[in-house]
Amino acid sequence: MTINLVHLIGRVGGDPDMKYFDSGKVKCRLTLAVNRRTRNSDEPDWFNLELWGKTAEIAGTYVRKGKQIAVKGSLKFDTWNDRQTGASRSTPVILVEQLDLLGSKQDSDGSMNDMSPENF
Repeated sequence: MTINLVHLIGRVGGDPDMKYFDSGKVKCRLTLAVNRRTRNSDEPDWFNLELWGKTAEIAGTYVRKGKQIAVKGSLKFDTWNDRQTGASRSTPVILVEQLDLLGSKQDSDGSMNDMSPENF
């Protein structure tokens, strides 16, 4: 048995990057900042998110930079060959299956420092 399941709660790093295909499919890319507590500071980890279909359309309509969201999905790796060196490259991406919009409209104006477990 194998498990590839990711749950994240954080704040969106920028407005959605939407792409519409001739086939009718819709893809949305987002970045998500999730605080990782350390002894010295709360540094955010940044995750690349990829959403498809109706979930992508909802993100495109309702998600904006700073909005707090929760996502459930799986980890995948995008791979490509570097144009200059020809070297194989890859980057981790969270393929989102479920998107939950959290907080209020006022909450989206908050800072990353508001991301503590007490606020969830």
